[in-house]
Amino acid sequence: MSSRSDVRPSFLDLLDATVGHLKRLQADGIQFIPVDRALLDALIGRPPPRSAGSPGRMARPVSSPVASVTPTPVARPTPAPAPGPVRTPLSVAPRPAPAPIARTPTLPVPEPVRLEAPVRPPAAVESRSSLPGADKAAAMEELRQRAVVCERCSHLARSRTQVVFGVGHLDAELMFVGEAPGAEEDLAGEPFVGPAGQVLTRIITAMGYSRDTVYIGNVLKCRPDLPPGTSTGNRAPRPDEMETCKPYLLRQIEIIRPRVLVALGATAVQGLLGLTSTLGSVRGRWQQFQGVPVMPTYHPAYLLRAERGPDRGFREKRKTWEDMLLVLERLGRPITERMRGFFLKPPGA
Repeated sequence: MSSRSDVRPSFLDLLDATVGHLKRLQADGIQFIPVDRALLDALIGRPPPRSAGSPGRMARPVSSPVASVTPTPVARPTPAPAPGPVRTPLSVAPRPAPAPIARTPTLPVPEPVRLEAPVRPPAAVESRSSLPGADKAAAMEELRQRAVVCERCSHLARSRTQVVFGVGHLDAELMFVGEAPGAEEDLAGEPFVGPAGQVLTRIITAMGYSRDTVYIGNVLKCRPDLPPGTSTGNRAPRPDEMETCKPYLLRQIEIIRPRVLVALGATAVQGLLGLTSTLGSVRGRWQQFQGVPVMPTYHPAYLLRAERGPDRGFREKRKTWEDMLLVLERLGRPITERMRGFFLKPPGA
């Protein structure tokens, strides 16, 4: 059986460099890259399809292979039916490896997976002035019209009052991203209008902005449905729901082209960046999404719950405010000494 040491060093170096490049793209939030099938066949060492007149058994059709970001030693798959373009998702969970085929050498190659419903990835955010204001408004309205009739999550379409699309300035330099609408937002059709929304509004105002000068949206545009027999409360969106709805958010970011994104809460961080780390490990540390700086911070609802603690949530509020000071510094906004002193002393001190 062949081993990694049997392969030419130049090929292994190329393979390692390719995998490293894909991982960097994934860290930047890029989900798809075009890959020609013939090139993919050559990279994984797949033999070309037999011609119609060649002897031997016909090639067995297989599902279109798409390169996963994590290389896993698997057996070579059988030949694909015909060449054609393929798209490579960089955040799809790998499926179990197929059973090994006799006499086939095992090489460290990406594992084939199947993409159920490919969507067009947005262009990388490069210039905030590339789309004129009138075109931005038309593009956003066209996107909204598609979102409000979307039924890709049929269970959410049945339970929602309306789609909660997003609100704010289309030329906003700062965009806040939450996880999903709650009960109040589902009724109003606007994100962050309930008690947690009031906390976010106070944060925005303290930063020197208003809700009209920033943009506010969610990863999921519909309120998550509740378990049978439950009529109150909210639940966090599932990863599959966020992944289904995410193209709408990505297109919003592409149209607005903000200078900074703020991800509110662990679920929003997971939905936007694909990170499953604890919020405490990434909060206050700059991340990147398609070239846009992202600041993860606490969700306003968490700050409300923290107010029931012995210090009335003082420490969590200070941490959140420190994150916002980093955002203001990144944007070059003025910061007064009074602003820097918010939540430095606990209540009553």
